Amino acid sequence: MTRWVARVAGEFDELRRRLEGIAEELADLAMVRLRESIDAGGAELPVDERRLTRARRAVEKAVFILREPDEGSTDEGPGSGRH
Repeated sequence: MTRWVARVAGEFDELRRRLEGIAEELADLAMVRLRESIDAGGAELPVDERRLTRARRAVEKAVFILREPDEGSTDEGPGSGRH
C-alpha cells in the first residue's frame, strides 16, 4: 500500500509541476496582451486577458489541490474563499 501511495504522490508531483508551468505561461501571455493594449492606446483591459487570468487562477487552484497532504492538507487555498 505504501508503494502505491508513493507512486500516486509522484504522479501528482509531476502533474503539479506541469500545471505550474502552464500557469506561468498563462500569466506571461496575459502580460503580453496587457502590453499590446497599452501600446495601442487602449483604456480598458482586453477581453482575452481576463480569460487568461481566469484560466491561470483555475490552474493554480488545481496545483493547490494536487499538493501532498503535508504541504497543505486543509481545503484552504486559491479560490477557496478561506485564508
